[in-house]
Amino acid sequence: MSTRPEADVLPSQSTIQGAAVAGRSLWQDAFRRFLRNKAAMSGVVVVGILATLSVLVPILSPHGIEDIYWDSILVPPSIGSGFWFGTDVNGRDLLVRCFYAGRISLTIGVLATSVALCIGVIFGAVAGFSGGNTDNFMMRFVDVLYALPTLFFIIILVTVLGASNIFFVFMCIGALQWLTMARIVRGQTLSVKRRDYLMAAHAIGLPTTRILSRYIVPNVTGPVIVYVTLLIPINILIESYLSFLGLGVQEPLTSWGLLISQGAAELESAPWLLIFPATLLTITLFAFNFIGDGLRDAFDPKDR
Repeated sequence: MSTRPEADVLPSQSTIQGAAVAGRSLWQDAFRRFLRNKAAMSGVVVVGILATLSVLVPILSPHGIEDIYWDSILVPPSIGSGFWFGTDVNGRDLLVRCFYAGRISLTIGVLATSVALCIGVIFGAVAGFSGGNTDNFMMRFVDVLYALPTLFFIIILVTVLGASNIFFVFMCIGALQWLTMARIVRGQTLSVKRRDYLMAAHAIGLPTTRILSRYIVPNVTGPVIVYVTLLIPINILIESYLSFLGLGVQEPLTSWGLLISQGAAELESAPWLLIFPATLLTITLFAFNFIGDGLRDAFDPKDR
């Protein structure tokens, strides 16, 4: 239900309709619909399992991420040998490295999305709320950035700022992935600001910053949450591209993209070096997309 600046301000008609569904609020109804989506819940379970394994496996495994076994170089996957995913060209356990790489890739994906979320929400809310020439200027700026090759500029930024620094990797990705977020928030803000409770907020003289933070942003969170779940796998994939090209995470750290790059070089002699990290990356991307599709369906007003 929409937030109101004063108790005596009547809620908008769309808010009443959202809350009237089986006596539940919009968020409660969306949450119930999301729980009934088997594909989305499967995605949640898969992401939860992968995130948990990425944290626990490097800690609980008897093999360290940098432990080298000179007598076990390029050992094929085998439970009996103690190397379930096999070993790499340096005799390191691939199982530990795959899940440690998952920890890095998931972290970069989430943090890069957080950066894009902050920039996009602020930019889009200000543009949509301001309107007029300010809105036109800000959105033309977004259009210009859209016309430029985003991945090319990410590569330039990562190269200039330092590819081996994880902080710069996710900052560079997030700093150029906020454009669609800004458009979504701006469109939702244009719709929200015409409602009665926003006019009442203007009438009682609330400052613009309070209107934006308390009444605009909370009422556009539905579409934003949906896009966030779709942006995380995109950012994970971009990080994998960068690491595959040697511009992302560097040794002694590792990520799925770096493992895939190393595995591709040994595809003929040791295909498992490519199969396992590529499979984990693919599963993660599918899981996040299932979650995003489930959230989109849950918040879709046509299905209520």
